[in-house]
Amino acid sequence: MRVLIVEDEVKMASLIRRGLRDEGLSADVATKGEDALWMAGSTEYDAIVLDVMLPGIDGFETCRRLRDAGVWVPVLMLTARDAIEDRVAGLDGGADDYLTKPFSFGELLARLRAIARRGTAPRPAVLTVGNLSLDPARRQVWRGEEEIALSSKEFAILESFMRRPGEVMSRFQLLEHAWDYEYENRSNVVDVYVRYLREKIDRPFGEHSIETVRGAGYRLRQESANGNGRS
Repeated sequence: MRVLIVEDEVKMASLIRRGLRDEGLSADVATKGEDALWMAGSTEYDAIVLDVMLPGIDGFETCRRLRDAGVWVPVLMLTARDAIEDRVAGLDGGADDYLTKPFSFGELLARLRAIARRGTAPRPAVLTVGNLSLDPARRQVWRGEEEIALSSKEFAILESFMRRPGEVMSRFQLLEHAWDYEYENRSNVVDVYVRYLREKIDRPFGEHSIETVRGAGYRLRQESANGNGRS
């Protein structure tokens, strides 16, 4: 495993690097977020240890820029802060895990092994399919630049579609993702909410992104249909 340590405290960075090397891992150090961006963009790391408090751009912004650049190396965020909002900001910004200082090196190592198993598959904070975007953290949806107001169930169904673009989802699958076991009226509720979604995200924009697949369910087209899809 090769790890990038992004930490401006030289002593802390040296201790982490020495510990990782003692465990047989390779480790590089960046002391600024700006350096981390070019290093992570030019080298295939298996994990990044990213401190929040950095000179220049902080750890939150560094993580966001890495994800915007298509760098999906798992990120473990280090912070001396213990406020819940900071942890939320880090995770919503694209980090995979966080660790609060002071920490046990054994725990740091275990968390690095855990996030490295996730690999570098894309894990975007904002889901995008064609010109349709959905932000799970802020509960917002846009078609192009125009924001679309959705109910909680409409949002849940659209999120299910957008996590599996191009895949056929059965009514049962959509029901399982958007409703819990206490919900009993399961007759045609999925069809009703898909119709609501089409009225909000498709018809006003001349799109046909949600397709009906006869006998199977529904599918979200991977690209905008521009009026050529099925309904």
